[in-house]
Amino acid sequence: MSIMRALCWQFERKLPHQMARMAMLRRETHHDGTRLMSGDREIVGYGVNGSPIYVDCVEFPFPAIRYREVTADLCAVREKELGDWKALSLQEKKLLYRHSFCQTYAEFQHFTPDWKLVMGVGFWSLAIGLLISVWYNFKLYDPVPETYAEERRQAQLRRIIQLEMNPITGLSSKWCYHTNKWK
Repeated sequence: MSIMRALCWQFERKLPHQMARMAMLRRETHHDGTRLMSGDREIVGYGVNGSPIYVDCVEFPFPAIRYREVTADLCAVREKELGDWKALSLQEKKLLYRHSFCQTYAEFQHFTPDWKLVMGVGFWSLAIGLLISVWYNFKLYDPVPETYAEERRQAQLRRIIQLEMNPITGLSSKWCYHTNKWK
């Protein structure tokens, strides 16, 4: 008995001995928790790392389980599927596709406008951070000391050179005392 017929049979008559037969058809690689999460959906492939989960992504284009569970109208279409595909109408082909997949390949690769929200939140965060830093500079920080003035910094550099501080590797080592110029 094929898996498709077994699933349809399970849907139509949910007898205990038939459920046991269906349990034997399922893949026995995962514990019962993952099987319970997937419900009565048919396991059709390996999936992401062998887990029976459904996900639409480019890296794993063929999910391990079908998107929807088996219904009565789908069972009739699945029986027609075994015959000639030219006998199927366009609606029936779409029903079969949507039974297996949530989105088409083009639909889940379609560019979404989520980047606008991310950029907006990022720019708002940047603006708020800049406003807080400007407020800190004006209200919380003390004024800049007098020693930061350019004249005072030049005077301190002259004192360092005159006192010959750190003459081996420091600033004084780069000053020529004979010509009073930088080396």
